[in-house]
Amino acid sequence: MFFLVIFLLCAAPAGAKLAVFVDGRVLHVVDARADDDHIVLTLPGGGSLTVPATRVDRVIEDEVPEENAPALPEGTGCNWRWQGQRLAPSVPYRAQITAAARSTGLNPRLLAALVHAESNFDPRARSRAGAKGLTQLMPAAALDHGIRNVWDPAENLRGGAEHLRLYLDRFHSLMLALAAYNAGAATVERAGGVPPYRETRQFVRRILAELCPDRAATTGARGGRLENQGGSSS
Repeated sequence: MFFLVIFLLCAAPAGAKLAVFVDGRVLHVVDARADDDHIVLTLPGGGSLTVPATRVDRVIEDEVPEENAPALPEGTGCNWRWQGQRLAPSVPYRAQITAAARSTGLNPRLLAALVHAESNFDPRARSRAGAKGLTQLMPAAALDHGIRNVWDPAENLRGGAEHLRLYLDRFHSLMLALAAYNAGAATVERAGGVPPYRETRQFVRRILAELCPDRAATTGARGGRLENQGGSSS
C-alpha cells in the first residue's frame, strides 16, 4: 500500500529522475543508486525506497524539452534488419556485434550505434542506477535474456540485441523501439509515442544519425507517434 501511495502522491521536482518499473509503473525520484542486488531510490519528499534491482526497467532523466526544441527525424528510410551488412574494421568488438546482430536479425550498424551511444564501447561501463556493460543492460533485462555474465562482451551484446529486437517486434517502429530501450516501454505507451524527455530524444537522434545519416538529416518530424513508422522491412 505504501508503495502505491508513493506513486500517486510524488510530484516531479526540477531535475528529477524517472524510475520505470517492469510492471509499467513510473516513479519520480531524486536519485537512484545501485546497491548490490537492489536499487535505492531517493524520494522527492525525503526518505528512500529500496527495491530489488530486477523490478526496475530503466532510470532516466525527467526532462521535458522546450516547446521549440528540434523535431525528431522520422527515420522511415532506415533499414534495421539483417541483410549481411558489414561493419568497418575500426569498429570495436566488430565480430561480437556482428554475431549478436545476425542472431537477432538486426542490422549490425544499428547495434553498433546503440553500443556507441550507451557505453562508448566500454565493456566495463556502469551507470549509477546499475546498467552494465556495452549495451548498458539493467538487471531486469539481463535476467529476462538469461545473461549469466553481464561483463562478458559477447553475452552483453546478445542480451542488448535481444532486448532491442523485443521492442522492435512490440512497437513495429525503429524510433519507438529505441525510445523504449532508453526510457522503458511504459513511458512510450504512456506518451503515445517517443516520450518528451531530452535524454531519450537525443538518444534516438544520435542512433538514427549513425544508422542512416542522410535520412536523419533530411527528415522533418511528427514526434514519433504510436504508428508503424521507421524500421523499414526491406
